[in-house]
Amino acid sequence: MLWQVIKREIRLLCSRPMWVVGMTLVPLFMAFFFLSILGEGLPKKVPAAIVDLDHSQMSRQITRSLDATELVDITQREESFNDAMDAVQRGEIFGFFVIPDDFERDAIGGLCPVLTFYSNLTFYVPGTLVFKGFKTMGVTTSGRVAQMNLVSKGAPEELTEVLLQPMTIQNHPLHNPWLNYSYYLTTSFLPGILELMIFIMTVYAIAHELKTGGSREWLAMARGDIWTAVIGKLAPQTLVFTVIGIGFNSLMFGWHHFPLNCPLWHMNLGMVLFVIACQCFATFVCCVIPNLRLALSVCCLSGILAFSIAAFSFPVQSMYGGIAIFSYILPVRYYFEIYIGQALNGIPLYFSRYYYASLLVYPILAMLAAPLLRRAARKPVYVP
Repeated sequence: MLWQVIKREIRLLCSRPMWVVGMTLVPLFMAFFFLSILGEGLPKKVPAAIVDLDHSQMSRQITRSLDATELVDITQREESFNDAMDAVQRGEIFGFFVIPDDFERDAIGGLCPVLTFYSNLTFYVPGTLVFKGFKTMGVTTSGRVAQMNLVSKGAPEELTEVLLQPMTIQNHPLHNPWLNYSYYLTTSFLPGILELMIFIMTVYAIAHELKTGGSREWLAMARGDIWTAVIGKLAPQTLVFTVIGIGFNSLMFGWHHFPLNCPLWHMNLGMVLFVIACQCFATFVCCVIPNLRLALSVCCLSGILAFSIAAFSFPVQSMYGGIAIFSYILPVRYYFEIYIGQALNGIPLYFSRYYYASLLVYPILAMLAAPLLRRAARKPVYVP
């Protein structure tokens, strides 16, 4: 009985090549896209410009120091503020550093000269990197000028170093000490994309039967047992999406050596439960809304919003109440918590039991709503 439903679903999948493409090639393409475009972790040598109005030894030293940093690449040397701003508007550079007239003279004379820099934060990542590089250079130059002034007034060089840096600051980035943007973006986007594709394919597989009237045959083949019908229909997709999800984990944690402070099977177990939870979430939506277009709209909206409200890019504590509650509805939220607790923090599996168990709630919800789907399958209503 179950095997007959599975064979029927396999025949339907093979008769619709676009379904197979959506299930396999789209997630694989997105994995290749993120893992290749973010292979360096962060953009390096972001194009920038220098506006040197002083043309002194000190200004040339600042220019060389800026160009030597790993964040900024001085690709243009402009003669005025307007020329540099035009280059920003043309998209040739992402910021520029202005050294004013008589900068060296004022610095040596203790007149507190002004260094100015501009960053194009319309493009947030490169603009932020340029801002960081310029700010670091500004602080370094300020310290160098202050040291020169103190030495010129007779202060010992050793004393000036203590005065300018009275304490040592130690910075320890946790779980991503390489400051690799890929470790954040890839591990959040790939599960989010997989969730969205599972939502779409599950809704389309179930609601398409209701729309075309094939639900009677589908239910009859399962001898009226709605859960046999649902399991048989979704089993091929479960297998495909589980293999893809475990493949994602193998690529990220095995091939690309993303941080993994737990056995790989902890993440693979979470992935299996995540795939089943996503399918059950979409099944629940189909039970409550037995209409292809409406159910697809709800699931697509939920899948797209997951990128913003699943608590990986924005803390739940800072969300408005209603939005924060909605973040607990999506399966990807709990998979992210498993990833943070297991892969990043390396805590014992026992302490992540709540999140694993939360993914098991979705099959229970779908089971409770199954009678609604059985009723709709017996008497399908065509909605164009």
